[in-house]
Amino acid sequence: MTREMESHPDIIRMRERYDDAAANPAVQLADGLTLLAGLFLALSPWIVGFVNLGSLTMNNLVTGLAVALLSLGFSSAFGRTYGIAWTAPLIGLWTIVAPWLIRGEAATAGAITTNVIVGAVIAVLGLITVGMGMTRKRR
Repeated sequence: MTREMESHPDIIRMRERYDDAAANPAVQLADGLTLLAGLFLALSPWIVGFVNLGSLTMNNLVTGLAVALLSLGFSSAFGRTYGIAWTAPLIGLWTIVAPWLIRGEAATAGAITTNVIVGAVIAVLGLITVGMGMTRKRR
């Protein structure tokens, strides 16, 4: 970015808005819960006991780590990562449908239940993060 661009009033207001959103306790809570949900999703095959489902195990591990990394980015640099906040709800939706779409062994009831619940939590928390980034500060 050029110096002129960095001092543009719209950019300054946008950064202030995202800083305010990141400082909001509701956003901080959502980011923390998203981190925990991502970590749980990554470890769920071992916690719930469906590690024998190779494809779903790898899916949960990778998507769970992705969600955890996204939430760390949101909590540490919301002003720089707000543009990718929309990916968290999409990953949540993918997590919900993954047991039926991933080829391989038939998913167990525990795997399906876990993915649906954790996916819904990630989707809702992601929508909260997206929504908070879009709200305008009232003065």
